[in-house]
Amino acid sequence: MSLFRDDGIVLRTQKLGEADRIITLLTRGHGRVRAVARGVRRTKSKFGARLEPFSHVDVQFFARGSELVGRGLPLCTQSETIAAYGSGIVTDYARYTAGTAMLETAERFTDHEGEPAVQQYLLLVGGLRTLSRGEHAPHLILDAFLLRSLAVNGYAPSFEDCAKCGIHGPNRFFSVAAGGVICGDCRVPGSVVPSPEAIGLLSALLTGDWATADACEPRHVREGSGLVSAYLHWHLERGLRSLRYVEKS
Repeated sequence: MSLFRDDGIVLRTQKLGEADRIITLLTRGHGRVRAVARGVRRTKSKFGARLEPFSHVDVQFFARGSELVGRGLPLCTQSETIAAYGSGIVTDYARYTAGTAMLETAERFTDHEGEPAVQQYLLLVGGLRTLSRGEHAPHLILDAFLLRSLAVNGYAPSFEDCAKCGIHGPNRFFSVAAGGVICGDCRVPGSVVPSPEAIGLLSALLTGDWATADACEPRHVREGSGLVSAYLHWHLERGLRSLRYVEKS
């Protein structure tokens, strides 16, 4: 019998029996973890209110033997709130839909339970914090999160140098299959010619240049979001269900 603690973000919950739930979390030390929280659906349970999507929590788990994560479902025996990001997200439709897409993305990029994904975890914590505070437009925060999630998982797109031959940019064409912008000599079928402003926006979101991103015109934001969505779809091999509900400016 083993006890272990970790802090994590609640990604989603599923009903189990009459009063229990299966909680999926992205944790700092153990990556994605699914665990059973008993009795949390009872009306008098204070424990259950802490284990809702968007919550940043410190959780104690109980598991049998050495199979802590991945083969069986440990139990959530204690939970303390670190930050209730949901309170600043669920009351606003744009924030809620963007946040839901962020949670789904984090889960998709951590598909092996028990494998640490510290960069993805820290990225999600920072993204939800920024979203809950309303520091920038929700769709911009989401696109920044998607681009950085792709980058920390080894799929960083190029927005300056040619993704195929490396020739210094700016380059006109963009190909999701090639890995970003490409030059005329490397142009492949299916390439598009986005506006320089849209490419500049995506570069700003990836590098954290929020002054540039916040000043971008809505039409270029929509264009950039389309490129992000296509690029993410290519690397995940299927789209995000929640992305279709996200509001674009």
